Amino acid sequence: MGLIIRNGLISNCEYSYKADILVENGEIAEIGRNIPSSIHDVIDAEGKLVLPGGVDVHTHMDLDLGKYRAVDDFYTGTKAAAYGGTTTIVDHISFGPNGCTLHHQINEYHKLAKNKSIIDYSFHGVVQHVSMDILEEMESLVKEGITSFKIYMTYDNMLHDEDILKILLRAKELGVVIAVHAENHGAIQYLRQYYKQIYKTTPIYHALSRPDSTEAEAISRMIYLSEIAGYPHLYFVHVSTKKGLNEIISARQRGVKNIYCETCVQYLTLTEDCYKKENNEGLKYIMAPPLRKSEDVEFLWKGIENNDVDVIATDHCPFYLKNKLDGKNDFSIAPGGVPGVEERMEIVLTEGIKRGLTINNLINKLSTKPAKIFGLFPTKGSIQIGMDGDIVILKQEEKIIKNENRHSAVDYTTYDGFKVNYVVETTIQRGNIIIQNEKMLANKGDGEFLKRSMKNNMEG
Repeated sequence: MGLIIRNGLISNCEYSYKADILVENGEIAEIGRNIPSSIHDVIDAEGKLVLPGGVDVHTHMDLDLGKYRAVDDFYTGTKAAAYGGTTTIVDHISFGPNGCTLHHQINEYHKLAKNKSIIDYSFHGVVQHVSMDILEEMESLVKEGITSFKIYMTYDNMLHDEDILKILLRAKELGVVIAVHAENHGAIQYLRQYYKQIYKTTPIYHALSRPDSTEAEAISRMIYLSEIAGYPHLYFVHVSTKKGLNEIISARQRGVKNIYCETCVQYLTLTEDCYKKENNEGLKYIMAPPLRKSEDVEFLWKGIENNDVDVIATDHCPFYLKNKLDGKNDFSIAPGGVPGVEERMEIVLTEGIKRGLTINNLINKLSTKPAKIFGLFPTKGSIQIGMDGDIVILKQEEKIIKNENRHSAVDYTTYDGFKVNYVVETTIQRGNIIIQNEKMLANKGDGEFLKRSMKNNMEG
């Protein structure tokens, strides 16, 4: 027995049309009108949006920072994702012990996710030091379906330019994607210490200690290193500023190839004014990069409209409010990260359509392009015959986001009070209904680890 979704408005990245969908044996078997339903279960989606399941390629489930650990594990975090219409995540894993192999953390994360995730998942590898052994080991991880690697230009396990270049040259040989957190470490470290020395420790100084130029400079430097390495696939995570996006636009205009740009929901909806909230409320929004100015928000939306931005992700990394409040006397102590995996699709569709963007453009950023960039297409990211039956059905209805209607384990939502106009009604993974009418029908551990392809499908 299969599942038929009848009478809905199907939207992919290219166009929208009204049709029925038949999912059998986990895959989309037929798309057409009046598909016979005598032996199949039927969902009537009349008047509703039928979209490919969301693909969020930037989450941090169960992230261990030492003193703090992200609240959501692979069960509670993927439950929240499913309620928000996301059916696939690619998780950015935490650093391992000093000197550890690339496999060390991947093996740890297989243990963390197995028998917990209710949606399909994969991992980005993380490179925290460079040696000949690490460069060789990258190839063995590729054979295990890990076809992207994260590097950092700040934090304790950051890479310096020489090692970054070695990684980029190896990535060019292997055809893998290098995801990079691009911020100028030295400038940030100096500014953080400077503000603390003059007793400027409230949350707004978190933003002031990481100004937009620290992002733009690091993006520019990374692009020039990629040119030296022959243009490997280079993916900038959580781009938050007009200056940073302009560096990417300028590089593409002068012929730089294979660079991709991600932004996140928080940088499209919130500004640094959040850090000025009273009663320590500003600590909720401590994240890196920080929230920016209204002009940055507007420029990022323009980048989505013009396809300068490729992906909208979340950087979902929640910590309990009591942990955030540890920074009430020093912003640098508060753990960095916010929740958002549940809110992504509803908020982006609401805000984007309100701004005149097409639903097809938004679906491209929420599902199709992330799947293509990270080797999940043509299994994930679109509604086409032969692809996985990962589908989300949304109704047009007003809803106010508040913590009481969230499903993450964390005790607050970044988007408290936001009104959305599109609400997830049903989430389907490989033909199985996992969320319907606010009820979870999935079992813990139903999600599968995805071995990702080496093929990058960015043509078209």
